Amino acid sequence: MKKHDVPQDNSKTYQGQNKLVYAVDESGHYEGVKSSGWEVESFATQLAVDYLNEQTNEALAQAQRGEVSPLAYHMLARRFDIPTLAGASGFFQWQIKRHLRPSVFAKLSDKKLNRYCDTLKISREALLTLPSQ
Repeated sequence: MKKHDVPQDNSKTYQGQNKLVYAVDESGHYEGVKSSGWEVESFATQLAVDYLNEQTNEALAQAQRGEVSPLAYHMLARRFDIPTLAGASGFFQWQIKRHLRPSVFAKLSDKKLNRYCDTLKISREALLTLPSQ
C-alpha cells in the first residue's frame, strides 16, 4: 500500500487513537504511517467482539444453570480460551477442560485456585462466584 492510500476512516474501535501501519513512500521504502482506522477493519473487529460477548454471555448462562463451572465464564470474560489459559497458567489443556466441570472445580485445591486467580487477575471470591444479571 502506498503512503497516500493509508485509510483514515476515523474508526470508532480506535477510540480516537491512531494505529501505526507500514506503507511504501515515494522512493519505494517502507515507512511508518499513522492511520485513524479503516471501516472494513472496524466492521470485522466489531463482529469479533460481538461474537466474544455472545460466547461470554452463553458461558455465564451455562454456569448459572450449573452446566459448567464459574471458570468458564471468567476465562471468556477476560478473553482467554483454553489454549491461551493453559499457556498463561501452566495447566495442561486437558486439566482446564476438567476444571470446567462443576464437580471437579468444586474440589480444586487452594493452590490451583490461586493459579487461576493470578492468571485471570481476579480475587478468589470473584472466581468462585458469578455476576448477577
